[in-house]
Amino acid sequence: MKRVRVGILGYDGVAAINVVGPLEAFSNAFSVDAGGQQASCYEVLIIACAGEQFVTDTGVTLQAHTWRPNDLPLDTIIIPGGRGMRTEAAVSQVASWIKSHHHDIRRIASVCTGVYGLAATNLLDGHRVTTHWQNAVDVANRFPKLQVEESALVVKDGKFYSAAGATAGIDLALSLIAEDFGLDIAVAVARKLLVYIQRDGGQEQYAEPLGWQARRQQCHGTRMDRLVRWMNKHLAEDLRLDSLAKRALLSKHDFIHEFTDTFGVPPGLFVKNLRFNEARRRLMSGACATAVARSVGFADPAYFIQEFRRRYGMLPSEYQRRFGSGESRQKEQDVRNQSTKDDLPVAERGRCHHQRPRITSFTRCIRRHIAGPQLASA
Repeated sequence: MKRVRVGILGYDGVAAINVVGPLEAFSNAFSVDAGGQQASCYEVLIIACAGEQFVTDTGVTLQAHTWRPNDLPLDTIIIPGGRGMRTEAAVSQVASWIKSHHHDIRRIASVCTGVYGLAATNLLDGHRVTTHWQNAVDVANRFPKLQVEESALVVKDGKFYSAAGATAGIDLALSLIAEDFGLDIAVAVARKLLVYIQRDGGQEQYAEPLGWQARRQQCHGTRMDRLVRWMNKHLAEDLRLDSLAKRALLSKHDFIHEFTDTFGVPPGLFVKNLRFNEARRRLMSGACATAVARSVGFADPAYFIQEFRRRYGMLPSEYQRRFGSGESRQKEQDVRNQSTKDDLPVAERGRCHHQRPRITSFTRCIRRHIAGPQLASA
């Protein structure tokens, strides 16, 4: 089997995890021949934009390969992100490298802010991309010809691939491994690295539930500003279109036009986003899903739970476990413990001590099984 040669492009200020994450995934991909012999699926080269080494944004110095395009043609190049990519010097350096070599490379991928260097070449114009949720709006504004999918973890469009950032570089590598050598090998890598082969949901579950104020300062003091401030305090009330237009003293048509022009989204979608953002904040503070649903304007908790799962890829209770504070997790555990006690006979309730089932190590069981007969014979 012929190995696939992958290059990871480095520059000063690159994020170490954006380099090392994909490197580990590719380096752990092996195929097995008919004789049971393992063979590496990839040859991975770390390539510096300039010189023979570069320094990551955490101060780690990485040594680069001496790369000769004619002798070592690349199948795939990955452009990792990092704080350095927010400088014009790094963007220009990376863009220049890509322009010089992209004709001979089958796949080009970016991770996180690596998309800045790739987009600066204009090769991405008209293509779908993703990047870290914190940079999505800036990328969309800076490169208006790109179609930014801000919630996606990995996006493929033609020969171009992009990943959200940080550990999403591993998601990207796993998708490339599955594409090159099949799902079984990708799954084997995921198991070895203790990651999911494909994560549920998108970036929106990780994004901070910021209020509209953090994004829309330009409307401060206007009629729309006053309206949304009122909406934010009355999420459980009637926020339908007719009601909001009446409160804004506008016709329905004029209200939709002015609101959409101000906030970039129609009123209905804005209200839904506002409610779900507040719901996430309240879930993280420990409130139960049913109470949260009603407090932010969802009369039917079942509908709220269904929509929450569709939007974030998990149930509200799972979101609370993943992202809630220690105090909120303790509240949830207390509720579960109380429910467990209530299901027990009265005589048994005092003996309910475990907060969660004990997990028995499979390896420890094997050791005990092997050691048992030896101890008995001794």
